[in-house]
Amino acid sequence: MVFVILLIFWALFFSLILSKIKKGKGAEWAKLFRIITLVFSISFFTYWFIKKSAMGIVKDSLALQVINKLPQPLDFYVINLNDPDANKAIETKHIGKIRPEYYRIEYLKMEKSNEYWIVGYLGKKNLVYFTQHSVPNKNIDQIIEVQNYINQSVKLSDIAKKQVEAYNYENIKQGIWVTLDFLLLFLNLVLLIRRK
Repeated sequence: MVFVILLIFWALFFSLILSKIKKGKGAEWAKLFRIITLVFSISFFTYWFIKKSAMGIVKDSLALQVINKLPQPLDFYVINLNDPDANKAIETKHIGKIRPEYYRIEYLKMEKSNEYWIVGYLGKKNLVYFTQHSVPNKNIDQIIEVQNYINQSVKLSDIAKKQVEAYNYENIKQGIWVTLDFLLLFLNLVLLIRRK
């Protein structure tokens, strides 16, 4: 995904430079390249945003319902493990900030996994909740009620904290590149459709 976003960035940047070519045979090729780049970019981001906005129901997935019974809203993440013995996290997801007496549902792919962790933050950096959950039967959906502040394992919660930090860092980095892509997309679109 990051590779495609970077590719779009450089293609749009190159298209912006090509907008200076106004005359000659190269002008037609430059305009064609700019149009193809814009169509591809708009199509890609439209598909990406629809995919991100759509419900995350996956075939043969495990439904996880997290209910916040605490008096304060907590920001929850779920970490799905591939190899619990090696503590190798393959997927980190942000469930969202859950208010008291509310819940969120997340769908997990558990084909290669038998364990997931739930991490809860009070504020941005204060990890106040960490639990491990094994999945003996992947056909039964999971309901987790968060009723107290708990850290089942300091060692594993440190690993989870690093995973969440890496996940958030990647999201921030991706957000910056997407913002730059949109800026270049807008500039290219305006330059292409403006009239003399």
